Amino acid sequence: MEDNKKTKIVSEHYHPTKVKMDMSDRIIRGVTYVVVTLFSICCIIPFWMIIASSFSTEEAIRRTGFTLWPTDVSFYSYELLFRSPDQMIGAYAVTLGLAIVGTLIGLFTIAMTGYALQRKDFPYRNGIMFYIYFTSLFSAGLVPFYLLIKQTLNLADTYWAILLPLLMSPWLIVLMKNFVKAIPHEITESGKIDGAGDFRIFYALILPSLKPALATIGLFLALGYWNEWYYSSLFLSSKVKYRPLQYHLYNVINKVASLKNSVAGSNVVITDLPGETLKMATACVATGPIILLYPFVQKYFVAGLTVGSVKG
Repeated sequence: MEDNKKTKIVSEHYHPTKVKMDMSDRIIRGVTYVVVTLFSICCIIPFWMIIASSFSTEEAIRRTGFTLWPTDVSFYSYELLFRSPDQMIGAYAVTLGLAIVGTLIGLFTIAMTGYALQRKDFPYRNGIMFYIYFTSLFSAGLVPFYLLIKQTLNLADTYWAILLPLLMSPWLIVLMKNFVKAIPHEITESGKIDGAGDFRIFYALILPSLKPALATIGLFLALGYWNEWYYSSLFLSSKVKYRPLQYHLYNVINKVASLKNSVAGSNVVITDLPGETLKMATACVATGPIILLYPFVQKYFVAGLTVGSVKG
């Protein structure tokens, strides 16, 4: 009881020392807050203008330009995009499936490649690393790549033609290799002493230590699959019922633009088809879901970039 009373008395009279800031520190901190706030507002304003313009009419855009608030509220652009809801849902499903499957497979293969190239007991790591780095500087070009996918591998009109080219990249492999440098080689040696195989060491000891790296590279892979449209335009024809989201939106914009150009010089009167507002609506539809993903991986993403930048 006496010890408890003494502890209570000491805790009542104990106050942690507070760091006192002088006037210069407060001024610097205040200026920093103001600059960061202004910079954040400058980053948010373009996105807000895109959202506001997507809910405006085409006539309002031509009359007043892009504003922070919609002049004449209209949902016509979104109605045009979702006029075929099955196509839009299918495009979202295809893009989401490619992003999830491609990111998981890409993360696993890139992590294994980076770990193998960082192993000091791997005899051919320098030659393989030079080959990977060389491919990032020189490529055969579009024609051999097109023939490889369409004729040699016979992947035309399949989603494999979209999944495989984005699965790995030299830059992501180099980035993962730099991440693995932060893990001591003694961990691998301790696993060998305990009798674990190479794959068991990688899966049980190395992979759990790569959470910031996996989040960083996973975000890059997911963004690549989510924003993909070029390979879809090369290898997916009209035989494919559902196409990736970006390519589907690209086709919608082109169809509306072609329709407007076809009747521009004629006497045919059509309703005011959206042009700029349709582009803004497609930007909102395409970037909205992926923006919501970023806050969940932000802390890993920042930590991953920091580690990858300081490790040679």
